[in-house]
Amino acid sequence: MLKNLKNKIESQNSIIGIIGLGYVGLPLISAFFNKGFQVIGFDVDSKKVETLNAGKSYIKHISNEEVDKWRISGKFEATTDSARLAEADVLLICVPTPLNDTRDPDLTYVEKTTESIARTLRKGQLIILESTTYPTTTRDVMLPILETSSLIVGEDFFLAYSPEREDPGNPDFTAAGIPKVVGGYDPQSLELAVALYSQSIVKVIPVSSCEVAEACKILENTYRAVNIALVNELKMLFDRMGIDIWEVIDAAKTKPFGFQAFYPGPGLGGHCIPIDPFYLTWLARKQGLTTRFIELAGEVNSRMPDYVITRLAEFLNEQGKPIKNSKILLLGVAYKKDVDDPRESPSFVLMEELLKRGADLSYNDPHVPHLPKMRHHDLPEMSSCELTEKLLSEQDCVLIATDHSAYDCNFITSHSKFILDTRNFTKLATMATGIIRKA
Repeated sequence: MLKNLKNKIESQNSIIGIIGLGYVGLPLISAFFNKGFQVIGFDVDSKKVETLNAGKSYIKHISNEEVDKWRISGKFEATTDSARLAEADVLLICVPTPLNDTRDPDLTYVEKTTESIARTLRKGQLIILESTTYPTTTRDVMLPILETSSLIVGEDFFLAYSPEREDPGNPDFTAAGIPKVVGGYDPQSLELAVALYSQSIVKVIPVSSCEVAEACKILENTYRAVNIALVNELKMLFDRMGIDIWEVIDAAKTKPFGFQAFYPGPGLGGHCIPIDPFYLTWLARKQGLTTRFIELAGEVNSRMPDYVITRLAEFLNEQGKPIKNSKILLLGVAYKKDVDDPRESPSFVLMEELLKRGADLSYNDPHVPHLPKMRHHDLPEMSSCELTEKLLSEQDCVLIATDHSAYDCNFITSHSKFILDTRNFTKLATMATGIIRKA
């Protein structure tokens, strides 16, 4: 089984199945398609499947032209039919792994996907989980489900874990250009997984187990969460002291060793940093331990939207206005600049709080034309307003939550009466007529 599958992979004759056609799945399709592999995309969302099969994209950094190239080639097809999982020689799982209401890992999507694979599992298939999760998921959650097929791992089928490392909106790093960490359930599975990714990824780093690969991803994201919490906490302290945290960071990063710059903001967004570290806190509780750094970082980062609202209330109060009935325009609902990804964006928390307090709220985001439905947020239907001189001048406050490159700094600062800047965006301004404050 191993030799036959390895030969198919190395000759690009294997069929790659990618389950979950989102911000991780589509870049993987691109990476394997561009190396000549035939790819089948699987998703439960029929709208996504129909869009891809029509040669259109719904993710900004994967163009319509690229998806249409997949369609025209005849080497890509998207489907909702899980019975076709058996057609693929390799299955890459890229499904969501959110937290539930008690901030414990919710592996429902992983479990349901694995159950679908188990129903069609055949000899000679390689299964790889890419979704971010806690160590032992591949071995303790997925494997028992796959073994209900009566096939034997390492002999009949193969199992591995390789964490996604997508950075949406970063033009310097594509899925094919980011080194790939790979852990196998056994030596045979590792050998095949390394052979697979070596065909399409710039560099493959094999590790000794699935658990090491799973823990690697959690470490990467926890590192960022803790350091962002540090600068967020310092921002609140330095604001109180009248010191500009952004200038402090700019000064500190001139040191050529021992310092890496992280930046404050209105809160954390994206799937990774706000969620992934809490997989470890849950795992630690099961082991009778606590993860104090992670929990403290989570507390600091999660209270940043409240800090922004407090600062907004203070600044409006200086003008003799409450938040209630004040016209507030929020710029940017994507979780970071130049992406159309709104997952876990702190902008949703800010909008909820402003509406609760009676603000006359509107928003603009060139990448998010309509406010999407979000799992943990209850917001009315809203559309992005056109960013005009009249709109800006009518606002009691323009709240900059995401510093998209499409925003003209001088245009915004020249026509706004009051700006609350959470991203240091107005540092670029050479023209300003109103009051600018940072939060």
